Amino acid sequence: MKTILCVVANCLVALLITHPIVAQTAATTWSGQISYEGVRKVDPSQMRIVINGEQVKPGDPNFPTDIPDTRSFGQKTLINGTFAKESRDDQATVVRVRGDGGVPQTRNLPRPFTEQIFVDLQGQKKVTLLTVGKDAEAKTYQAEVPLQRVSGWQLTDQTKKIAGYTCRKATVPYKKETYTVWVTTEIPVTYSPIHELTPETGTVLLIEGSKEQFKATKVDTTSPDASAVKPNAQAQTVTPEQLADLRQKAITDFQQQLQLNERN
Repeated sequence: MKTILCVVANCLVALLITHPIVAQTAATTWSGQISYEGVRKVDPSQMRIVINGEQVKPGDPNFPTDIPDTRSFGQKTLINGTFAKESRDDQATVVRVRGDGGVPQTRNLPRPFTEQIFVDLQGQKKVTLLTVGKDAEAKTYQAEVPLQRVSGWQLTDQTKKIAGYTCRKATVPYKKETYTVWVTTEIPVTYSPIHELTPETGTVLLIEGSKEQFKATKVDTTSPDASAVKPNAQAQTVTPEQLADLRQKAITDFQQQLQLNERN
C-alpha cells in the first residue's frame, strides 16, 4: 500500500506566518481582548508533502489534487496597558495519510515546539518566545524585532459598523496590491492584526486583500491579567536568525521522525 504523508507547513510552523504588529503612539490603559477570524489562500509551495519517503512538489504527477484553496483560523489578541499577546487556534500539525483507493485521513498532532508572540506597545517591538523540548529538557528562547509599517495610506469618508464599533475605510498599497483597511478610534489603542498594516492611530477591525482577510468578531473589555501579556524574563535571549534556526531544526527533526514512523 502506498502511503502519502502531507505535513501542512502553514499549520506546522507558525514559522513563517507573521503575527500582528501594534503601534502605540501614546500610553494607554485600555485592556481587553479582540477576537478575529482570518482567512488565507493556501500556497502549495509552502507545504512539505512526502510520498513513500520522497518529497514531492507542485507540478509532480503524484502531488495531491485535493488540497483546499484556503485555510481559516481564529486569532485572539489580549491587551493590558502597554503589552499585548497574540494567539491563534491553528497551531497543530496537520498530517494527511492516504492509501491507494482509500479515503484521505487527517490527524492533528502537537507541534514540535511552542511559540508565543508578545508586543511591546511602547517599545515598538515584537517579542517571540520559542520553547523546544518537553518537561525537564525544555528550553525557552527569546528574540526581539522592531515593528515596521507601510506608507501610502488613503483615508476615505466611508464608514460601517464592525463588532459594534464604527470604522472608517482606508486603502493602502501592500504586497503589490491595494488593501482595504477598516479602522476605529472608539477603541483607545493602536493595533492591527497584520504587522505592516498598522495606522498612525486607531484599531484595525477588518483587513481585506485578494489573498487574505482578517475580521474582528468580538471585542471584550474584560481586563486580562497583566502577567499574561508579558514575555518570560527567564528565557534565553537570541537573535531572530538564531531563533529561526532553532525553529527549523525542531521542524526537521519532527518531520524525520514522522517519516521513520511511517516506514515502520
